Amino acid sequence: MKKLTSTLLAAIAAGMLFAETETVGGITWTYRVVGGEAEIYNDDGSTAIPASTSGAITIPPTLGGHPVTSIGDYAFADCHGLASVTIPSGVTSIKDYAFYGCSELASVTMPDSVTSIGDYAFADCHGLASVTIPSGVTSIGNGVFSGCDGLESVTMPGGVTSIGSSAFMECSGLASVTIPNSVTSIESCAFYGCSGLASVTIPNSVTGIGDAAFSGCD
Repeated sequence: MKKLTSTLLAAIAAGMLFAETETVGGITWTYRVVGGEAEIYNDDGSTAIPASTSGAITIPPTLGGHPVTSIGDYAFADCHGLASVTIPSGVTSIKDYAFYGCSELASVTMPDSVTSIGDYAFADCHGLASVTIPSGVTSIGNGVFSGCDGLESVTMPGGVTSIGSSAFMECSGLASVTIPNSVTSIESCAFYGCSGLASVTIPNSVTGIGDAAFSGCD
């Protein structure tokens, strides 16, 4: 019993047991509290908001009196009706697959407080036309924008040092890319299949370009 109690307390301390909900702006949000901060949360495969939610949404800056600092894994995955998302200042991380498969998502506003964007966070968001990556982000993870075939322009901040594997794979609408002088590595398949890419500026700071990084850029 003592061992079971210790395990239970550890799980509660880690914020892994209980999802909470609050209705803000007519939308019921699911979140969990970790270390006094709220994370927008996919609870056991159920998205953080009703999957049928459509149109423009603004993520609340607080939930349950706790500041929202993180958008969790798969939080909005396959919420096909979302048209635009505004992320509040104070959010520091957008985790893996957070907006994966939001096929109608055309606009995302990310604050400068964001320092981390997880793998495949915006993959297969076919409606996304342009993205400005916040200035605090230092690496673009694996597959972050892969399959965003409507993406036409990307603004990368000067602090980015690496572009991950398959980061912009199959972004066929991307016509030009300017890579900042801070980047030192472009990983494998980073721009694979970007068939519309006509111009790329690669700075002298780059010391490594991975296999098939620009393959299929006709």
